[in-house]
Amino acid sequence: MGNRGLTRFKCSVERRQAMKTFLSIGAGPGMGFATAERFAKEGFQVVLAARSVAKTQELAERLTRKGYKADARQVDSSDPKGIAELVAEVEQQHGSIDVLHYNAASARKATLSEQPRDSFNYDLAVNIGGALVAAQAVAPKKEEHGSGAILLTGGGFALAPSADFLSISIGKAGIRALAQGIFEPFRDKGIHVATVTVCTLVSPESKEASAVAEQLWHLYSQPKDAWTFETSYAPAAHEHAA
Repeated sequence: MGNRGLTRFKCSVERRQAMKTFLSIGAGPGMGFATAERFAKEGFQVVLAARSVAKTQELAERLTRKGYKADARQVDSSDPKGIAELVAEVEQQHGSIDVLHYNAASARKATLSEQPRDSFNYDLAVNIGGALVAAQAVAPKKEEHGSGAILLTGGGFALAPSADFLSISIGKAGIRALAQGIFEPFRDKGIHVATVTVCTLVSPESKEASAVAEQLWHLYSQPKDAWTFETSYAPAAHEHAA
């Protein structure tokens, strides 16, 4: 490689290193995509991860067609080993994950008598277990850099549990407790942990999805002396939902 080629290579590496990385676990077409696009607009390299490779790749391609940097990964949010491996893979390719967004949820409709035991354990693994593992996995490099954010999609069921949606109610209560529980120790290390408690139904490509994404960006953008662990999104015209 000549001097000119070497210079171009170094510049390319420097640009990749300078670009911040946003990892979405449980990236779907609603809040997940809207949030990823919001951060992509600010110059972030976006990595979308979910169970369906085809659907996740389609979302990533929507972003790349708009000129953003985005790619897709497969992950089962109920699998702790898979989440840890995903984080390690993204860190190896892009360096420290500046923003982790945990958006995975299993919103099963089932009362106490209707909920199979195995499915309940699966729901808990997706709704809260994966968030805990993801936070553990990204923590070391974040602590090393003393910066970044862990953002969690919360839900109104954390505040008003539903007998018909028990597992997601318990999961969203866990998300809120996780955010509040690790907020202070992570703040001391320069890492902002926060959740948006979403108290409305959110459809893909809706104003609600965009509003939640904006709140997550606002949390990331807060100056350290104004950090909060939670904001709520609850349009008056909508009923509580996860």
